[in-house]
Amino acid sequence: MPDIHSCADILAKIKGPVALAFSHQAEDAAVLHLALGRGLEGLEVFTLDTGKLFPETYTYHREAERFFGLRIIKYSPDEEAVRSLEKKLGGWGMRESLENRRLCCHVRKVAPLQKALAGKSAWITGLRASQSVTRAGLQILEYDAVNGLIKINPLAAWTDQELAAYIEEHGIPVHPLYAKGFKSIGCSPCTRAVREGEEARAGRWWWESPGHRECGLHLNAGHLQAGGKPV
Repeated sequence: MPDIHSCADILAKIKGPVALAFSHQAEDAAVLHLALGRGLEGLEVFTLDTGKLFPETYTYHREAERFFGLRIIKYSPDEEAVRSLEKKLGGWGMRESLENRRLCCHVRKVAPLQKALAGKSAWITGLRASQSVTRAGLQILEYDAVNGLIKINPLAAWTDQELAAYIEEHGIPVHPLYAKGFKSIGCSPCTRAVREGEEARAGRWWWESPGHRECGLHLNAGHLQAGGKPV
């Protein structure tokens, strides 16, 4: 099974701080467990609190902090930007057009991510290539051109079965909505449980075409050469 050791040579060369993104998915819990088990306790572990998360997400957030014995730092959107957004879109305007939805994601997720990554040299994610068609080309090591730092995806090649086995083996708690048919969990207006046979992220922005189902956090990566330089 591939793990954080696949990125060890790059991590050893990174001079600045490294952050780990925790979006309350099973993947994030697994990659955090891997990182802590490999002696990477100096990480800043962060999440994006969009203001539209499920109540169960906040409950799981506290459970994860207790399990891992650390604080998961919350980054929130700018209050004035949210007021302007809600004045324009109302409560459900993000479903009226792709432009509206992307604007909502930018205010609530992309801009806070930029704050979270400011001053960092690299960030670690729990992304997997098998999650959706938009992530099929995912690599373990990438370059985030927008934020100007290395992006590390240790679970890129993991299968659903490998992820489930790791979670079970180590007794890692997962989000309670998984038990209700959710396989990818984001903001409450834009996430539903998936149906049998659907891919993991089919419940995200389900009214859009599959090729559009990304919030904008993970559309800016280029591949890295073996030496850690962008291609």
